[in-house]
Amino acid sequence: MTKPHALLRAAFPYYATLGMRRVTTSPADIVACADGDIFVLNRIDGEGGEIRRTNWEDEDNGVIGHGFIWPVQMIEGPNDTLVVSDEGDHTISFWTKDGEKIDSWGDYGNRDGSLNRPSGIVFDAQGNLIVADTMNHRIQKFSVDGTYISGFGQYGNGDGQFNMPWGVGVDPDDGTIIVSDWRNDRVQKFSESGEYIFQFGSSGDGRGQLSRPAGISLDRHGDIYVADRGNHRVQMFGENGNFVDVFTGNAGLSKSGRIYITANPKVLRSRELINLVDEKLLRGPASVRVFDDLMYIPDAGSHRIQIYKKEAYELTEEQIYAAPSAPSLYTV
Repeated sequence: MTKPHALLRAAFPYYATLGMRRVTTSPADIVACADGDIFVLNRIDGEGGEIRRTNWEDEDNGVIGHGFIWPVQMIEGPNDTLVVSDEGDHTISFWTKDGEKIDSWGDYGNRDGSLNRPSGIVFDAQGNLIVADTMNHRIQKFSVDGTYISGFGQYGNGDGQFNMPWGVGVDPDDGTIIVSDWRNDRVQKFSESGEYIFQFGSSGDGRGQLSRPAGISLDRHGDIYVADRGNHRVQMFGENGNFVDVFTGNAGLSKSGRIYITANPKVLRSRELINLVDEKLLRGPASVRVFDDLMYIPDAGSHRIQIYKKEAYELTEEQIYAAPSAPSLYTV
């Protein structure tokens, strides 16, 4: 995959809302499939977690996986599987999309290949699984069967060090690894072999600042999406770490929510009286996923999925003026 020379960013509007409490209960992550199936990883504190199947019709098609303790992230794996990290039992598990658990590996500890509350997971171009080993303050790489390959990072706040890394992503163009460094309120970029390249972000709630960054994703253009959980928003950065956009929430009522509310007169009256400005905002998103041109935000605090659609046009070198060495109001 080759990134475009530049982009014309036209818009990134709100697109749809899916789910409601009892179906997408405290959603932690999501996998949207090309066939229209949508799998939601629910994390219910005190009750563990589950994988539920829904679709673009916003139907509840049942639970297809359960028995988790504190599930964190879910991605699509090889052979049409779903892969889940569970910080509660320090494991990575593999499930068919019909709900059969077909593999699980991981053991608690701090040795090479052991895990201590794993969170973010992503596959690299070679099909190896990269895991944010959060409480060991490092990133580890495994084969799909759990064989340890390599790792990098240690506790601290210096370049290449971590204080509870959470999200991890891989640039589809060059294989570089992007890590959200949760307690250091920053994002770091590394080579495929784990060599530090650069970082961006600092503590705060301003544009480009972060408060407990969690899940992270990259799209085909190299744009970086960060679930800025403590600030209740998702931020978008360019491939060089430059701030581009922010999403604070613009949710409407989902189809399933509308059906439930209209069947309950008391709930319907309560809905009629609420403050819609606050109701549409994100609440503690821990993940963000990009599939094609759609960005999915599991809105954990509001038990729903907010979806936005990217409109951007790829530009060649001949179509755009050369980038200035020192941008200013006169050159932008």
